[in-house]
Amino acid sequence: MNLSIAASAWVILAGVLIWLGAAWLCWANWQRSGKRRTAALLETLRLLLITAIVFTLFRPEFVQQIKRTENPEIAVLMDNSASMTTRDIVTTNRAGTRADWLQQKRQAQFWKPLEKSGKVILADFSAPTANTNSPLSDDGSDLNRALETAAQQQKNLKAVLLLTDGDWNLGKSPLVAATRLREQNIPVFAVTVGRETPIPDLVLENVSAPSYGLFGEQIAIPFKVRSHLPHEVRTEISLGEANWDEVKKEIVIPPMGEVQEAILWSPHAMGEAALKLKLPVQPDEGVAENNEQNFQINIREDKLKVLVVDSLPRWEYRYLRNALARDPGVEMHCILFHPEIGLGGGKDYLPAFPGTKEQIASYDVIFLGDVGIGENELSEKDAELIKGVVEQQSSGLIFLPGKRGRQSTFLKSALADLYPVVLDAGKAQGIGLQNESQLLLSSMGKHHLLTRFDADENRNDELWKLLPGFYWSAAVEKSRPGSEVLAVHSSLRNSFGRMPLLATRTAGTGKVLFMGSDSAWRWRRGVEDKFHYRFWSQVVRWMAHQRHLSEKEGIRLSYSPETPHVGDTVFLQATVLDTAGYPAENETVTGKMTSPNHLSEGLEFSAIEGGWGVFKASFIAQSGGKYKIQMAAQKNSRRLETEVAVNQPLREKVGQPVNSQTLREVANLTGGASASYEDLEKIVQKISLLPEAKPIEKRIRLWSSPWWGGLILFLLAIYWTGRKLAGMI
Repeated sequence: MNLSIAASAWVILAGVLIWLGAAWLCWANWQRSGKRRTAALLETLRLLLITAIVFTLFRPEFVQQIKRTENPEIAVLMDNSASMTTRDIVTTNRAGTRADWLQQKRQAQFWKPLEKSGKVILADFSAPTANTNSPLSDDGSDLNRALETAAQQQKNLKAVLLLTDGDWNLGKSPLVAATRLREQNIPVFAVTVGRETPIPDLVLENVSAPSYGLFGEQIAIPFKVRSHLPHEVRTEISLGEANWDEVKKEIVIPPMGEVQEAILWSPHAMGEAALKLKLPVQPDEGVAENNEQNFQINIREDKLKVLVVDSLPRWEYRYLRNALARDPGVEMHCILFHPEIGLGGGKDYLPAFPGTKEQIASYDVIFLGDVGIGENELSEKDAELIKGVVEQQSSGLIFLPGKRGRQSTFLKSALADLYPVVLDAGKAQGIGLQNESQLLLSSMGKHHLLTRFDADENRNDELWKLLPGFYWSAAVEKSRPGSEVLAVHSSLRNSFGRMPLLATRTAGTGKVLFMGSDSAWRWRRGVEDKFHYRFWSQVVRWMAHQRHLSEKEGIRLSYSPETPHVGDTVFLQATVLDTAGYPAENETVTGKMTSPNHLSEGLEFSAIEGGWGVFKASFIAQSGGKYKIQMAAQKNSRRLETEVAVNQPLREKVGQPVNSQTLREVANLTGGASASYEDLEKIVQKISLLPEAKPIEKRIRLWSSPWWGGLILFLLAIYWTGRKLAGMI
């Protein structure tokens, strides 16, 4: 052990002069005290203190050299994650996977030259523990953990050889471990296994299927395809289930681009349908495994309950009523507030508006035509009930204004906040035109489920342009924030742009649609029911979808988002009816959530004010899989059990280029080197030529040591106490 002083020559000279001056003063004080023994002891102690302080200013350190007696160790870390199955390494005119290349090198014992310079420790990391082709797989690559584990387990680590594609998607950044390795003088040599550019490939990245569908309806299944091919691809994506013909859709994928589309599918039977969406493999594709995805949809048969409210039996009302009455999946009721002869009557007509919560809560969708608030029409209470059933019961509301302009009275009622658009109050009776106008789809409307008449987006847009137009429309200023405009007026503009005539928005847990023209019935011209019936059928089912996610007699549960991902907060809303069919009051709803890992926790359902029998709870999806939800309303003996499927992002993606940038940063930070898999032998040679590790240098910094400072304080205490006892102060 050696003593080292880190102070400069000027500091040392100043310290020596200070010490000499202090020594002279101590001697002089002893002389003046008559050379007493007590004074001699105190002055000696003072000189010792000054000596210690001056010595501290010299920044003394004790340096100990510890020689390594153990053989140096070299850790060879090999990536075994699912991304290593990417086929992008070409050897002998054959494309193989990264894992295959690594296995070949392992069999050839590429590390043999390293055994001459130290002990070689082989280790795999990020090995998959589940089916990585499943969308619920939680496997991933943690480079940081692999590096930290190697540093902790090896006592005399000389270097780290890392063979990986650099894809890290779990844990901290590998730069964290690299920083610690740098402090220990352990270099990391990284070999990038794979290509730095994407392999030619088509990837079916995402399929967003709904949790359930209704038997007899067309179900839209959105999907996303990404292309790593340098040319445009025209192909047909197919959707099918066992023992049934496939549904196909032609798509055009731009070079090195992506396309988001939806394919329509009609269920053949009720129950759980196992579907496969498949993309044909192109001749120049490098990976075929990522061209298809499997998923399931629960198919059931529900009778949707619809209420249509209007004033005059205009053509729009007549044809809408006929369309809904002929829909086998709809139970329709009508109310006609005729301004001259009173309420209309007949089959499916109600004698009065359902003016209680229990009566109106049974309706999934409500149409409000050219009707308003006033005598022999709706009341303020009715408007509040409609708002409540939309916001609290997840029902749908459709505004269908007419030439009488009665809907302008809603702008001073509870329904005013539900409008997706801002109406022009000065033109309550709308705008009439001499020439025919049409609805032009917006970019949102071209692919929205409500406005989809054809699976092909471009053809769908052309079909809307060919539909018969209208000669009257409501006067609209603009859309409200948060609304989605699906179609605009073909000819009328204002300071805000084209006039929106078809718009939707969310209100509470329900949906609201505004249709600003009264001529959808004209779409039947020449084609009968082809477009008119389909449009209103799609509207009703889209609006009622949320209400029927899970239900049983007297109890209903909806959740949002419908297809949650890991980390999302899932909001649950339960609607409970008592034994008489009224919204339950003074009820206590309990629940339990069981995760895919079989861990259970209680759910706290709290009642929502308003008397709608609504109770809300939430939980955070911590892992992918099916969550089992159990809930019970004890007083009314209502019970419900359902499952919520949570998607786990697929961390390990096949076909992605290597992350060479991160590996270069790790190598540079630790003083190592990085190279492509083709230069593995060069990297091994560099490690072999590394010099022997320097002895470990252990420094004890006396000048900053707590016990050294404590010793000086202790001596000062003795000195001042001694002066008081000696009567020198």
